[in-house]
Amino acid sequence: MKQLLLTLLLMAAMTASAQTKSWTADNGNGTFTNPLFYDEFSDPDILRVGDDYYLAGTTMHAVPGLVILHSRDLVNWENISYCFDRFDFQDDAFALKNHKEIYGQGVWAPAIRYANGQFYVFTNINGKGLQCYTSKDIHGPWKHHNMQGRIYDLSVLFDDDGRIYAIHGYGEVKCTELKADMSGPIEETERTIIPEGNAVGEGHHMYKINGMYYLISTDYRPNGRTLCSRSKSIWGPYETITITADETFGYHAASLTQVPRGEKYRIGSDGTKFGIPPVDKDATACTNIHQGGIVEDQSGQWWALLMMDFHSIGRTVTLAPITWKDGWPMLGLEGNLGRAPRTWFKPNVSRKEEGGARKEIAPHAPYDRSDDFNYFLTSNHSPLTSKKLKPIWQWNHNPDDSKWSLKNGRLRLQSMPAEQLMWARNTLTQRVIGPTSIATVELYTKGMKDGDVAGLGNINVPCSWIGIVKDGNRLTLRCYQQATNDTVDVPVGISDGKIYLRMTGDYDNDLATYFYSLDGHKFQPLGKPMELSYQLITFQGSRHALFAFNHKGQKGGYAEFDNFTVDEPQADRSGNIPYDKSFRIINLATGRPAIAMDHGLLHDTDAGDQSKLTRFHIIDKGQGQVILQCEDGRYVFCAGYGLAGDVRLTFDESKAEVFLWQDYLNHEFMLMSMRTHKYIGKSPTTGSPYSMDFAGADPARRNGAVLRWEER
Repeated sequence: MKQLLLTLLLMAAMTASAQTKSWTADNGNGTFTNPLFYDEFSDPDILRVGDDYYLAGTTMHAVPGLVILHSRDLVNWENISYCFDRFDFQDDAFALKNHKEIYGQGVWAPAIRYANGQFYVFTNINGKGLQCYTSKDIHGPWKHHNMQGRIYDLSVLFDDDGRIYAIHGYGEVKCTELKADMSGPIEETERTIIPEGNAVGEGHHMYKINGMYYLISTDYRPNGRTLCSRSKSIWGPYETITITADETFGYHAASLTQVPRGEKYRIGSDGTKFGIPPVDKDATACTNIHQGGIVEDQSGQWWALLMMDFHSIGRTVTLAPITWKDGWPMLGLEGNLGRAPRTWFKPNVSRKEEGGARKEIAPHAPYDRSDDFNYFLTSNHSPLTSKKLKPIWQWNHNPDDSKWSLKNGRLRLQSMPAEQLMWARNTLTQRVIGPTSIATVELYTKGMKDGDVAGLGNINVPCSWIGIVKDGNRLTLRCYQQATNDTVDVPVGISDGKIYLRMTGDYDNDLATYFYSLDGHKFQPLGKPMELSYQLITFQGSRHALFAFNHKGQKGGYAEFDNFTVDEPQADRSGNIPYDKSFRIINLATGRPAIAMDHGLLHDTDAGDQSKLTRFHIIDKGQGQVILQCEDGRYVFCAGYGLAGDVRLTFDESKAEVFLWQDYLNHEFMLMSMRTHKYIGKSPTTGSPYSMDFAGADPARRNGAVLRWEER
């Protein structure tokens, strides 16, 4: 399957794509499919103000920083604000100057709150302490308060009596009062509210609900779990339970970049020092959904927005319904608490129009990724317009704003000295988008000087790139991969000074390949397909990068970029459910097709069995709900309870089980009973027939619950 996906993606990359649709979780039928975003959004914190939802997330060393998204339905989001345009510290490390950097540092784990008629975003900045950004308007401008102090990875609670609490720490959870003017913590108020030894982690989110204090946190030892602690007092004592565990949606842990034991990592290190070892695909590790906030919608339903480590994409956000059980906010649905459906019904909210009528929100993606560098932004406070970079773009560290410009519909980057990509200043980045995508850009080389290097790269550890190197008057096309320290050079003649560069990514399988073209139509691969990783060095996933630097330590010329496009071959999921098709159902764990036995059970059969008892149709019941019917006319239903609940066949349609189709892409799926909230599946080892007692997929999709349909 991995090789097939890569082959399909490479074929799509050979010609310019007309694909313009971008991933949205909204299926357009009243349901959504996780993840909410198929690109990186770490450490989400959720806030509702009236009918509006706001999501704040980590941005590390990239600027603009502290991203804020807005939604009216918790499913469809748009990027509306950043809390700051540049780091405002007089420190070379924030600008990649003098061989100083803040990779893996910067700004992270925000808490977004609304109180006293204004918005607050609290966060930590490594070495600078606790920071707070305030604004009356969510769009800004934002005021920066440097609160200092050693408070990080925190939650903030504005209590009913006007006191403000910061909750922080790993294992030993502490609570500190904050000054109302955001000038800092109140001295000598720090107290331990949950002692070490209670299996509590970090990434705290504190709420006061019906007079009870609830603390949502995440533990990583021995693997990722999300916990809830509750108390009648902010100071405790607290009792704690796990509210979700092992929900990976069938995604195993990503490969983590490694450096040799005992060696200090340095951005300029030789590429051969990096390793991307294989992972245990059966292990949950920290891939499961964890760390995030909860929120109540207008209908009274509660939801959890948690992140999960999502292969080389990085960390992204999931949406899960909450079921209150004995006063605990359990993730998931009655009958299957602790797990979460990948596909579920959208929150029962809609947008209020003038006159009181309500209108459904149309499916849309949070970002516009493609850019012809002719974007004009209209100010909220003025009718004037100005030419801007689209909000999707972020600089790698603070840029030198005198060394870049938007001129004549192109992005111009002036070359500054750097030994390699990760040290190159003024590198413009945006997050990659999965599950598969194709990024293409036009590079103009006429302004380049001796020693200049410019192109399209992947800012990650290890990094890689494709681009043009100018030595004297000679231009060389180069592909460089830091993981293997490989360099592939091709002499190239560019008569008009323009070359097309492309990166294709199969991010579910952590593979990518670079291409180039001289005419924009026929693309040739350069270099080998490369492994991608997520890593805890910069704490980011893969990022597209437009760059220009001078590897000879000189003040160089400039490179220009135009028509950056991102195509997403799998963003259109309208054909993923096989309506009006005859298909076989293959169990991923066994590789064998399901068969509706004459005996009345759903079992499996030999791979070559093509009989009508192995062919099925679905009957559409609306909103992704389906009934499964064998080609001989019988319907699938479940008789009994739990593991003993056989999946059987009947000619009585009224007994048919109604399933909610769980789309796992690439013709893979699960069937969740709307009656029990469990999944049908078949053990790959016991020889038992299908039953309906599966809680969900395991990380490697080998437990028998994940299926694949193939059209006959």
